[in-house]
Amino acid sequence: MGEIELVRTYDAADGHDEHARVAAASGSADTPRVFLVDRLWPRGIKKEALPHDLWLKAIAPSNELRHWFGHDPDRFTEFERRYRAELDEVRDQAAPLVEAARSGDDLVLLFSAKDTAHNQAVVLRRWLNDLR
Repeated sequence: MGEIELVRTYDAADGHDEHARVAAASGSADTPRVFLVDRLWPRGIKKEALPHDLWLKAIAPSNELRHWFGHDPDRFTEFERRYRAELDEVRDQAAPLVEAARSGDDLVLLFSAKDTAHNQAVVLRRWLNDLR
């Protein structure tokens, strides 16, 4: 079973620490391996500067849930419960990511949150691992 790695978008952008490694991990339209999982495009990054195969904004937390959570670590457990319920509702839009996770290839989930322990990518990786 492949690994699902989480990388901040700002670290993966052209000119930053993880860019070459994330770019090398990219697949193709047929075999995507690098997924941007934010609802909004990361501020200050040009689209051509961020290596990614698919932008899956439809599977990001809803605006209501994002605003409620507000990146408050004390709300993370409830955020995870609510976000997993949202993911179950948008499973069709998540199909490319689920298929990639089940393929056994290593994947990269790109996210923009500053807190690397309490964000949607952490929850998404757990959800994907549960589906495998």
